[in-house]
Amino acid sequence: MSQQHISEVSTAEFPQAVLQRSHEVPVVVDFWATWCGPCKVLGPLLERITVEADGTFELVKVDVDANSQLAAQFGVQGIPTVIAFRDGAVAGRFTGALPQAQVRTWLDGVLPTELDRLFEHGRDAAIAGDLLQAEQVFRMVLDQQPDHPEAGATLASLLIARGDTDDALVVLGKLTPSPEVERLQAAARLTASRTDDLSPLERAVETDPGDGAARLALARALASRSEFEPALDHLLFVVRTRGEHKDDARQAMLDIFEVLSGEHPLTATYRRQLTNALF
Repeated sequence: MSQQHISEVSTAEFPQAVLQRSHEVPVVVDFWATWCGPCKVLGPLLERITVEADGTFELVKVDVDANSQLAAQFGVQGIPTVIAFRDGAVAGRFTGALPQAQVRTWLDGVLPTELDRLFEHGRDAAIAGDLLQAEQVFRMVLDQQPDHPEAGATLASLLIARGDTDDALVVLGKLTPSPEVERLQAAARLTASRTDDLSPLERAVETDPGDGAARLALARALASRSEFEPALDHLLFVVRTRGEHKDDARQAMLDIFEVLSGEHPLTATYRRQLTNALF
């Protein structure tokens, strides 16, 4: 039996052999011990399936007696415990010597699908700078699964970067809501107001400082250029005047907060001021 995709690792080797490696190929970790009867049943089964898979995933064996701290770190309370890692994170786990059919079903649920592999091909193209090829691949994925989260979010990012914000919002609208989807939707709305020349907008505000529409337009344009602080100042002014553009200005401020994240100093400062202005 070939051991090409099977290895034993220690606590010191785990970050590189499992966490880092799982960014390239899924890694299945078998936490076991020499005295464990069920481990002697499951271990050979996992090894046989790994050999048959021929590189689809790698199997790493961890002796819990020699690496008790590592076992505790991942909440291993009974053995055998098997944990799958993808992209540096836990993708699934089970405890006990499951029958072969159940092990294969579990693997089917944690290993990349054909669509996942197609997405990875698109991601590689994007990293290499071939954005046209990447976009084509991501659209192929979404044609088959419109709510594929990684393909949708990555394609939306490409579209926002080149200014196709309406198309990006359509793509994002088909995805399951998540913090990342909401951040990208906010970024798309802000980017939609991008302009190369702020002068006309600035003159409009100077001419009539109380023109809420003009100030809102200027704020959105500033935000699209990542000039967030002056944008927030203008938006806060519009909210405080309580005119017809108050709700649009409030939403634009929330979009900026979403893009900046809750930990950003500007978010904390202006969120408080927005709350005071509203109430």
